Amino acid sequence: MNEILSQEKSIYIQIKEMIENDILRDILLEEERVPSTNELAKAYSINPATAAKGVNLLVDEGILYKKRGIGMFVQLGAKKKIVEKRKKNFYDDYVKRLMAEAASLGITREELIMMIQEDGAGGNPYTKENNKAAG
Repeated sequence: MNEILSQEKSIYIQIKEMIENDILRDILLEEERVPSTNELAKAYSINPATAAKGVNLLVDEGILYKKRGIGMFVQLGAKKKIVEKRKKNFYDDYVKRLMAEAASLGITREELIMMIQEDGAGGNPYTKENNKAAG
């Protein structure tokens, strides 16, 4: 959790996402204790209530659970839940918009797939450089 907080999102959301990222990167493992709200507050110079709000969102989602008197821990299956949620969000936030924009430009599904494959190969089929090389 060495990330820097930004002004772009609410701090409690950033705390939540940092913990999720640490779970995805296996920095925080299932059944492992996560930093306390006071530890988070001190590390990021924020109000403990703000840190608690981010942590409590993860409790509500079943990512973390509380052991009374000990602290918060990563739930079994938390990493899988985060991956599933983020894949759904990726589809909703990026793929749907990509498909809508492609349709408005008259780009077929096959052309879109070709673009993605070209990008993986480091090329853009619509740049002047690639058109010169092709011609």
